[in-house]
Amino acid sequence: MGKHERILEAIFARPVRSNIAWSDIEALLRSSGAELSEGRGSRIRIALNGVRAVFHRPHPRKETDKGSVESMRRFLTEAGIQP
Repeated sequence: MGKHERILEAIFARPVRSNIAWSDIEALLRSSGAELSEGRGSRIRIALNGVRAVFHRPHPRKETDKGSVESMRRFLTEAGIQP
């Protein structure tokens, strides 16, 4: 299993994890064909398979919180990406 597959599994894991590095999520999105563009401040705009969303990069920590992981799970599901 490759790194992107492991990250996808982690995003969809139950209970929700809070130790997924945001940089790993961005790499997964890029490998899935997503377009990422910088917004204001820590915002990042994501477009994937016709679905658009805006997320905030976590700071000062590198890890994504549980709420953002759940939001990313919903976004990926809407975009047709699941483990």
